[in-house]
Amino acid sequence: MQRIKKGDEVVVISGRDKGKRGTVLRRVDAEHVVVEGVNRVKKHMRPNPMKNVTGGIVDKDMPIHVSNIALFNPATQKAGRVGFKSLDDGRKVRVFKSNGEQVDA
Repeated sequence: MQRIKKGDEVVVISGRDKGKRGTVLRRVDAEHVVVEGVNRVKKHMRPNPMKNVTGGIVDKDMPIHVSNIALFNPATQKAGRVGFKSLDDGRKVRVFKSNGEQVDA
């Protein structure tokens, strides 16, 4: 089970975009995720009339390492560490280490 999944709200804890909040758009591999509005770069696009793409400079979100982000805890309004807990019915769920609240509903 992954500590950070697609759709989670996360906070950047180190790097150029430290303090920014965003939603995880996708997982690139086991250790990298793309977060909305974080690690944004300018990309020069060449026009492609066959694909109906106009050229110019576009903003693009690049992957960020999972060690540089933390899950946002709405109860404390801060970034929180994530642990795992097994429920009595056998399900494994994510919980915040600070207050023990369940991440998933």
